[in-house]
Amino acid sequence: MKAGQPAVRPGRRGRHGRDHGLHRIRTALTAFFALDGFVFAGWVVRIPSVKEQTGASPGALGLALLGVSAGAVVTMSLTGLLCRRLGSHPVTVAAGALLAFSVALPAHAHSALTLGLVLLVFGVGFGAVNVAANSAAVDLVAALGRPVMPAFHAAFSLGGMAGAGLGGLVAGELSAARHLGLLALAGLLTAGFAGRMLLARPAPGPAKPAPRSAGPRPAGAAPGRRPHRAAVHGLGFIALCTAYGEGALADWSALHLRETLGAAPSTAALGYAVFALAMTVGRLTGPALLARLGETRALVAGGAAGAAGMLLGSLAPTVWAALAGFVLTGLGLANIFPIAIGRAGALAGPSGVATASTVGYGGLLLGPVAIGFLAEWLTLAAALTTVALLCAVAAATALLNRGSLSGAPGAEHPADP
Repeated sequence: MKAGQPAVRPGRRGRHGRDHGLHRIRTALTAFFALDGFVFAGWVVRIPSVKEQTGASPGALGLALLGVSAGAVVTMSLTGLLCRRLGSHPVTVAAGALLAFSVALPAHAHSALTLGLVLLVFGVGFGAVNVAANSAAVDLVAALGRPVMPAFHAAFSLGGMAGAGLGGLVAGELSAARHLGLLALAGLLTAGFAGRMLLARPAPGPAKPAPRSAGPRPAGAAPGRRPHRAAVHGLGFIALCTAYGEGALADWSALHLRETLGAAPSTAALGYAVFALAMTVGRLTGPALLARLGETRALVAGGAAGAAGMLLGSLAPTVWAALAGFVLTGLGLANIFPIAIGRAGALAGPSGVATASTVGYGGLLLGPVAIGFLAEWLTLAAALTTVALLCAVAAATALLNRGSLSGAPGAEHPADP
């Protein structure tokens, strides 16, 4: 009996120590996701001020915003390699610090060309932190054995809501330069604090596989070496369609409320704030929704709600009706991206998550630029209706491909936190 006691206690300490370490990693990663949303939203609410400062037309502003897209896309293709060579944790910390620093730069641009160049740097930080943090989150999900990815996306939305709300409060009090400078300082402090916690522990290994994993492969299961590439890309396309809407609302909602509907600067800043709040609420309540509807129905219902909400938000004749449309859009889009990424992981493991995330984030970067060009040719309100169109396309894609998109083995609701 006495000989057995020491053997049990170290095991418990080891298990509890591992759990505590994973909890600290999860806390640090949550901080980086929130930082990402907070900094991005802080930039978003100052776009009208920076537009006036540079004197850019909608088309020129769209080209300048392309700097974010170009920097992020190029960086996303390189960040994976850096994560494999250096580890996802140090890359996440470095990318978070770069993102925080670079948000102060746009306020010092006085032409569309200069704005585009500094946004290229901002895009590098944005793309790198998204890929690195998601890669670290994939490692953590594997170690926990529980799909907690939506919790990180909820932190991004919560950070976006806080950043937009704070930006709206100070829009009439602080200049863009002072606001974004303080935002950069706060971001660097957060990155330093969370980064110290994250760097203290290496990326965790996966949890021990269940004994049944060595048995015969279930019918319809994807071989580890030959993932369902078409299904993964289909899920990435669904994520892209909805991320397009998130990117469009982030960069153009305030401008739509201010220039199309004549809202005051502080009221215009509410556009992205209420959208981010709805996204956060939707993601926090996502498990209950999935339990009631299942993944496919949740994808279809979310796409339909997003389409209806964005038609109202873009074509409403009053500010408050448009804000109501943004709320409905946020609730509709909230869980589509996490469900798609979680299902891609169930189909093809971490490589599926990486592929679908990269494709999906393309929509986040494409949306603002496409809206800018369409607004130049048509009107901003008409351009925003393309968000509704792509939400409907996402819903139709999920419905028509429900068999191939949900045929992987494993948890039925991989997006549940």
